[in-house]
Amino acid sequence: MSFQQRTIFITGASRGIGKAIALRLASRGANIIIAAKSVEEDPRLGGTIYSAAAEVEAAGGKALAVQVDIREEAQIAAAVQQGAEKFGGIDVVINNASAIQLTNTEETPVRRFDLMYDINVRGTFLVTQHCLPYLKKGNNPHILTLSPPINMDPRWFGPHVAYTISKYNMSMLAMGWANELEKYKIASNALWPATTIATAAVKNLLGGDSLINKSRTPEIIADAVEYILQQPASYSGHTLIDEEVLKAAGVTNFDKYAVVPGGKLQRDLFLS
Repeated sequence: MSFQQRTIFITGASRGIGKAIALRLASRGANIIIAAKSVEEDPRLGGTIYSAAAEVEAAGGKALAVQVDIREEAQIAAAVQQGAEKFGGIDVVINNASAIQLTNTEETPVRRFDLMYDINVRGTFLVTQHCLPYLKKGNNPHILTLSPPINMDPRWFGPHVAYTISKYNMSMLAMGWANELEKYKIASNALWPATTIATAAVKNLLGGDSLINKSRTPEIIADAVEYILQQPASYSGHTLIDEEVLKAAGVTNFDKYAVVPGGKLQRDLFLS
């Protein structure tokens, strides 16, 4: 399915999963609004909004790079307006930007608690809120939030309760919007990977090269997103797992996504 004439607003799209999604949809002709903070490259992370925009256009899409810190409502509003004016509207919002801190209560500084809530919860809410006037007029409009199914097993709370509840809040927003926006025929879903994904955050914050080698590439998320966004508005209210989405799309072999083909894979957080 072509994504020509569809405009996708993606937070955190300068690298990692967000950029992989942007490139996949760009290859189908989409307009991509790259809403992220990075305008100067950090060697540990790689990529800026400008390098991502260049890759999007090389992949066949149209790009708008906008520097946005989603903790700042004025920056969100400006980015949404700029993107809508350039491309004539916004059809899809992908809430990808997120902060992580896998520490217990005593070891979580208040600044990190606030960062997770300001980005994961408040930022996700405000980005979606500001895009809503355009989504209501959009072409097969979707909201897709990168967050997990809500698993109330205490083992997902005890080690890192602040992070867990911030991600579950994102999923609760996604489910709330599915109900609230059904009357406008706007789909809202959450998506989460079955395994860890090879990103700079995983390497630098979670497990280094050892965990990277047990991970899949971001392309598995991008492929799942492409399938989801082709579905009608009635495909809504789900907390989806990438593998399950791709199985529904007819994919039976996931080996191509492994960083180390045939290697052992690490199950992601929140999945039993």
